[in-house]
Amino acid sequence: MVRLGISTLFCLSKPLPDAIKRLEHLNRIGVSHVEVVDDGPHELSVRRVGMLRRAFLDRNISLSVHAPFTDINIASISPVIRSAVMKRLRKSIEISVQLDPECWVFHPGIRSAIGDALKGLDWKINLKSTCELLDLAGKYGLRIAIENVPDPFPFLLKRVEDFERFYGVLNAYGSELGIAFDIGHAHINGQVDKFIERFGSRIIHIHVHDNDGSADTHLGIGFGSIDWADVIRAIKEINYRGALVIESKDNIEGSIQTLKRLI
Repeated sequence: MVRLGISTLFCLSKPLPDAIKRLEHLNRIGVSHVEVVDDGPHELSVRRVGMLRRAFLDRNISLSVHAPFTDINIASISPVIRSAVMKRLRKSIEISVQLDPECWVFHPGIRSAIGDALKGLDWKINLKSTCELLDLAGKYGLRIAIENVPDPFPFLLKRVEDFERFYGVLNAYGSELGIAFDIGHAHINGQVDKFIERFGSRIIHIHVHDNDGSADTHLGIGFGSIDWADVIRAIKEINYRGALVIESKDNIEGSIQTLKRLI
């Protein structure tokens, strides 16, 4: 059965103890999963992991972790910058394991400003970094998933065609890397149905938020132009059994109620 979840993105500006207080009533409103954003004021530490375990795991609320994304580019062609980025992501994986998360979600790399002059280099580095993350996660038995991102941001993996090329190479490594399917992002690219049809078996995690198809505004569910009834039907058809994680920035409780009616 599909479960409802919520990302701490909507309260990322608050200290983690305050964010947890805002989420304490989750069970009562039908939410059984929380995605912790390992960034900003919520950057994971031993102390914060303890707080999260007591607040959620002890109450049978499952967790996932969204990897840091501020200034993060796993495809950086600068060895110094890439080294710092990978060090930060390794730290995130190693501490996330203490939360026993269902998955750890990360963003693909970003195209280099001189990518045209060094054709294919950022793509190769993106692949290399992904394999390194997979290797580390495998040592801990942690599932990780890469997220689709929208136009016009210069990420390397945005559209179905990008992911087909990516997996065509990655499969040679025997990879089981999943997709964290972001419906709001796919809607901007006009590819919601296409992603579900092409990669339904790889989707292990789903982000939900709304927009009008032109900008990544992370609106509440029903405040944009996504046909949510149609999307939920498609998700059920691929037998998805993970969490639908609300990544809206406002109208959180209204979004929960709307999705509860649909699932």
